[in-house]
Amino acid sequence: AIGHCPDTVTMAAALLKSSTAVSLRRSAPAQARPSVIARAASRPLWFPGNAAPAWLDGSLAGDYGFDPLHLSEEPETRKWMVQAELVHARWAMLGVAGILFTSVGAKAGLGFPDWYNAGELALAPSAPVSLGTLLFTEALLFGWVETKRLQDLRNPGSQGDGSFLGVTEGFKGKENGYPGGLFDPMGLSRGDAAKYQEYKVKEIKNGRLAMLAFVGFIAQHKATGKSPIDNLSEHLAAPFKVTFATNGVSVPHFSEFS
Repeated sequence: AIGHCPDTVTMAAALLKSSTAVSLRRSAPAQARPSVIARAASRPLWFPGNAAPAWLDGSLAGDYGFDPLHLSEEPETRKWMVQAELVHARWAMLGVAGILFTSVGAKAGLGFPDWYNAGELALAPSAPVSLGTLLFTEALLFGWVETKRLQDLRNPGSQGDGSFLGVTEGFKGKENGYPGGLFDPMGLSRGDAAKYQEYKVKEIKNGRLAMLAFVGFIAQHKATGKSPIDNLSEHLAAPFKVTFATNGVSVPHFSEFS
């Protein structure tokens, strides 16, 4: 009967072919599925999930892989910029501390000028030191110190040769940017190496914060005409009424709706 029914033969052949294919698929070894494993970065990065540039390998203190403009891609440029950031960070910490302390002194009635008035008082005829004397002294001292720092950057440890008053070990330095010796009376750079690295990270982090704080002080004075201590006191007295949004500059027209 099957020989006289072509449709039945065709259907049987199709079913046999389909059954064979299914059997082969079942007997074939299962292919391993690709697995995706999310792994956390081996160190903290400024942009989690993005790889750090190849030239920022985490060996520098405070290296969080931040260099979107590739400013430190060249090794020699990176060496210079590391020192430039470190020096600016230290000056910023000194500057911010000076601004805050003198501002507190001014509020306490000690006669200290606020930072934005200090320059005007220094240039006044009644100033204890004339402008010419001040500029000459600073140029002389800063020029000498910066020259020594540049020489040490180019030839690490070269400043401990005894050429200055016979000082050797005191000027040799721990490494570029970290003089140690006479400049480390508390011995923070000596002893445990891990602790020393921790201090380096803390210093640069606080220095970066100080640089941002100084920019904030400038913007704050431009907006309110007051010192950071005055602004803080007014904010603490009325925290919901005195904010950056109510100074009339930071958020234009905000006061019209309050």
